[in-house]
Amino acid sequence: MLKISKRGQEMPASPIRKLVPYAEAAKKKGIKVYHLNIGQPDIETPPSILDAVKNCNIKVLEYSHSAGNESYRKKLVTYYAKNGIDITSTDIIITTGGSEAILFGFMACLDAGDEVIIPEPFYANYNGFAIQADVVVKPIVSSIENGFALPPIEEFEKAITPKTRAIVVCNPNNPTGYLYSSAEMETLKKIVLKHNLFLFADEAYREFCYEGTHTSAMHLEGVEENVVLMDTISKRYSACGGRIGAFITKNKSVLDAAMKFAQARLSPPFYAQVLGEAAIDLPDNYFDTTKTEYKLRRDTIVKRLNNIPGVFCPNPGGAFYAMASLPIDDCDRFCQWLLEDFNHAGATVMLAPATGFYSTPGLGKKEVRLAYVLNVDSINKAMDCLEEALKVYPGRVV
Repeated sequence: MLKISKRGQEMPASPIRKLVPYAEAAKKKGIKVYHLNIGQPDIETPPSILDAVKNCNIKVLEYSHSAGNESYRKKLVTYYAKNGIDITSTDIIITTGGSEAILFGFMACLDAGDEVIIPEPFYANYNGFAIQADVVVKPIVSSIENGFALPPIEEFEKAITPKTRAIVVCNPNNPTGYLYSSAEMETLKKIVLKHNLFLFADEAYREFCYEGTHTSAMHLEGVEENVVLMDTISKRYSACGGRIGAFITKNKSVLDAAMKFAQARLSPPFYAQVLGEAAIDLPDNYFDTTKTEYKLRRDTIVKRLNNIPGVFCPNPGGAFYAMASLPIDDCDRFCQWLLEDFNHAGATVMLAPATGFYSTPGLGKKEVRLAYVLNVDSINKAMDCLEEALKVYPGRVV
């Protein structure tokens, strides 16, 4: 009998997408589903960057350079300069989404069996990338009680072994929305210097900070050789389908290694690079309106959640996600029940079970992630559904 690989068996299903069949079935029954399960913004992609693709006058759709179009990489240097990040175009490899950038980092810097430390809950696909690269995730638990702040340095020290090679930080964080402070980033700097580790920084939500300012890992002085920045245009310009990201480091040995993986996949998508390059010409105030809208959505959803009896939701400082604890027995069961067995006035809400964002078994069973990517009216209607659902859910815990 033919068997699939151990890697294939261990590859986790997406906690965000695994409930899709239940949502589709609900829609076929005529039920309106409010999607708060996935970070797919409803913000319009800027028309000017779509026009750049439509008006791209080429005769042959060729491979780009494996590192990405030089014109795009040079334009990106100006974007990062505006964010206080001093790099050159030769420090950048354009990737197929931020996902490929993360995978390149794991593959270039870690050997099979090496360990990477990640504060949990964390972006679920880190687990998948680790399995693909045959590396081991060592989670450190952050707590909803303090808004998922960076765990104490002592917890990192406890997790470090001779096999530890890197720490991953997502700032602002997905799934918690937590915005790491400058002091917390300095703490990470001390750890990576002391133990000679890589610091992988996922900064997909850099533009969406509502209180305080964003401290990039590349702002940290004295760790230039340790830092690998993973980035993407997906959330920044509401261009998730473009699948364009960036792998950035000043460590030439790491860049050379990552380049071999980039060459093996030939090149990143051409048209999306055209789109990404055009996006850099958007006016400097482009993000002001977008950020104001997301802050309004955040304030709305956090207030509504905390007004529901038994629910607690810390106020996220960035990104467009919130984590909430609910008075339920099991979030996986609850999220499926919402789609299979519940509706309020012909509607229900789709949430992401938090268990998929934890690596430690048993954690997050009473938590969910909500992506506030819908307009305020839809968020309020979704919260109406959730509030009514918690009144009648058979597994409610008092």
